[in-house]
Amino acid sequence: MNDPIGDMLTRIRNASARGKSTVRTPASKLRARVLEILQQEGYIRGYESVTDDAGHAQLEISLKYFDGAPVIRELKRVSKPGRRVYMGVQDIPSVRQGLGVSIVSTSKGVMSDASARAANVGGEVLCTVF
Repeated sequence: MNDPIGDMLTRIRNASARGKSTVRTPASKLRARVLEILQQEGYIRGYESVTDDAGHAQLEISLKYFDGAPVIRELKRVSKPGRRVYMGVQDIPSVRQGLGVSIVSTSKGVMSDASARAANVGGEVLCTVF
């Protein structure tokens, strides 16, 4: 797999389009940190680490719905393996005039765009959520 973050985002998009309550993805520290941001911002109910029948670690993500519609309306991968996107703190985009969130991988860890601006650090823009 070339793009594990992109794979996880696609799994979340597909599961929410089908109305699933949970979705599983292979576990990694970076994926867990991205899911932590999504949980803090209120886009998912939560996630937990589980193992499948073969003994591989996986993350089970509980999706969130409001009035039958998924809370996550748009989930886009910004920085891809073929083209990495790095931005300084002043260039980090605000998603939909601040209604959405950009997830940024910085030298101080993975954080939301608002946290990155508060910490005055830039980095790789992983994805945007609305």
